[in-house]
Amino acid sequence: MVNFSSGALSALILSSISGQGVDAFTGLKTPAPHASLLSMSTTESAAPSASDVLWTPSWKSGARDELFGPIDKYCEDLHLVTRRKTRTVTCGPISFGSDHPIVRQTMATTDTADVDATIEQVMRCADKGFDLVRITVQGRREANAAAKIREGLFKKGYDIPLCADMHFQPKVALLVADALEKIRINPGNFADGRKDFEEKIYETEEDYVSERQYLLEAMYPLVEKCKELDRCMRIGTNHGSLSSRVLSFYGDTPRGMVESAIEFADICRSQDFHNFVFSMKASNPLVMVQSYRLLAAEMYRLGWDYPLHLGVTEAGEGEDGRMKSAIGIGTLLADGLGDTVRVSLTEDPEFEYEPCNRLAEIAESRLAINPDARARQEAVKPYKDTRIITSFARRAGQLPEQREGDAVDVRGFLHRDGSVISAVTPEMFSTENVQYLYQELGCKTAVGMPFKDIATSDSIYMSTIPPSTDTSARTAIRRLIEVSMGVIVPAEELEKDPLPNAVALMTLEDAISKDGKLPEGAVRLAISLDGDEEEESLKKVKELNPVLCLLKPKEGISHLHASRRVFEIFKANDIESSVIHHYTTETDDSNELALQMGTKVGSLLTDGNGDGIMVEQVGAKQHFSVDFVRKSSFGLLQGSRMRNTKTEFVSCPSCGRTLFDLQETTASIQEATGHLPGVTIAVMGCIVNGPGEMADADFGYVGTLPGKVDLYYGKEVVRKGIPNDEAVDALVDLIKDYGMWKDKEEVEEEDAVAA
Repeated sequence: MVNFSSGALSALILSSISGQGVDAFTGLKTPAPHASLLSMSTTESAAPSASDVLWTPSWKSGARDELFGPIDKYCEDLHLVTRRKTRTVTCGPISFGSDHPIVRQTMATTDTADVDATIEQVMRCADKGFDLVRITVQGRREANAAAKIREGLFKKGYDIPLCADMHFQPKVALLVADALEKIRINPGNFADGRKDFEEKIYETEEDYVSERQYLLEAMYPLVEKCKELDRCMRIGTNHGSLSSRVLSFYGDTPRGMVESAIEFADICRSQDFHNFVFSMKASNPLVMVQSYRLLAAEMYRLGWDYPLHLGVTEAGEGEDGRMKSAIGIGTLLADGLGDTVRVSLTEDPEFEYEPCNRLAEIAESRLAINPDARARQEAVKPYKDTRIITSFARRAGQLPEQREGDAVDVRGFLHRDGSVISAVTPEMFSTENVQYLYQELGCKTAVGMPFKDIATSDSIYMSTIPPSTDTSARTAIRRLIEVSMGVIVPAEELEKDPLPNAVALMTLEDAISKDGKLPEGAVRLAISLDGDEEEESLKKVKELNPVLCLLKPKEGISHLHASRRVFEIFKANDIESSVIHHYTTETDDSNELALQMGTKVGSLLTDGNGDGIMVEQVGAKQHFSVDFVRKSSFGLLQGSRMRNTKTEFVSCPSCGRTLFDLQETTASIQEATGHLPGVTIAVMGCIVNGPGEMADADFGYVGTLPGKVDLYYGKEVVRKGIPNDEAVDALVDLIKDYGMWKDKEEVEEEDAVAA
């Protein structure tokens, strides 16, 4: 074996074989049938020396840039939604890759050792429409059970492929590869054993790479087995379980996630094994998006073409879980990235199908191979996309400033961390409705007077207003303005019947023609944009200096690309006006609304483009309440890591490793602690991702033994072995100990005071 000690020589050879096999270290190809009982006596070939592997050249030293050039692109086309071209990876009867439909998958929540229960759940998932189901395999008992599950499903006529979820156990992974079609390995703990946060000191990069031998020894036999049996593998990096080795060298970063995966891919490639996919999961959608884009960009410059498995890990439940998943997954699918999708919800796996399938459907409908989608994307006026995917920076729109002579405080019309504007109607200001409206807007009230709270709408929008003769309604509106809530009204309505201290909304064309002159009584200008304005017109926004712009791309052009164009023009011309996404919807399905908002608006917020959201319901279907839309809007901002208005929960989706009833426990924790904005609590069913996800949470609740829970503060376990029935109260006490607790406010019933 030749020892490639030169990084340059290694890289040049690697580049020349990028799309070909490297027939080194190959085991004998003797097929093995599925077995109902597996033997641990499988012989393992000795791993080669790490110095003999063609490792990808270093990113830190600059060798990768020198040999392959800088990162150039991360997707096929910035202006037309085009799937990234990948190889085909097979997994039993299904295939991953750009030549195949997006694969829908889920994960069983049963105890894998309970063979009958797992078979029944997998069958329900297959009947629902899933293409693949993952099951946990903690040890030999579960590996033997997995073989029986596979055999039992075949006997019942189900050939849906199964994936073994492996952590910590290279020998068990080798064992279960005899039975299942796919193996998921986690680079953060597959070879490193139990997760820890011990800081390692590396004086040089040579010190870091010198430890690769143990990675190779752990992975080599499994890769050899997978190649021999034509198994599929997922190299699944998780932000919450990076190894202490990677954390010490790269930090808790997207770059660390990517480099960790590349190391394991190098081992696979050195054995001419290419039947694998990548994943870059995180509970934070922004980290998740940046990590996948960075990996895709690295694959482009290295000449790799492996498919991508998309998912936001520990997304949670209900609309929040769907919203967070849509933000992360929807953003990447809109880039043409992603070949298989899993929506991780703290619910039974069957309930993951609808959001999973819907996200795939939305993605497939956006592809430029569809004539309608292509026409919308080509209808967007030309622009240069200058987004930098290797770092994240949020555009900070200008906030309202108080001017001499202002009769009201305008500074609360928008919020620095992202604004929510609620669309309301004149009927809501009637005497019998107005107190309910104040509540729907998230106001506190005292003797019938509204006051802003932490999750109160910042402003409201009305397409028409109550007449000035309706003094009761006008007084109710005035009371909102007096607590610094903006009231946005089309300028033509204000010209008919002035409303003192309203914000006048004009189209850009009208604002230019009127030179920004406001109707009588209006306090500020707002401009509506349809994304199709000429660049010269958009430049004039700077001198018009509106308090905000409402961006609603017109019908017939791509919402995503038209919006990106506006932000690019604003950036190029130093236009700092706040931009609020004006999103209209006809749906009456709450889950669909969460997916729409996350996919359409979240995909812009993940790039830092946008200062808030206004959802306007249109059409004949039953409308959601103002309260529901407001809360959903704040959920979008929180999921996009902009504005926290409630406790953030990082909740794993449950699996066979879970040591308590995750859905019931999560509900209890949310009931006890859901009123703590700015506090993040991770609820983890087992130790696999638990400690890692504590890095993204203030407090952690982690199952460690049956009936027992450990509590974390950040990365540190501070209370161990707490009985399940005492653990929620203990968590509350821990939050109090660290000074982050506040008591729930009592809701007082008031007699409505006539406005």
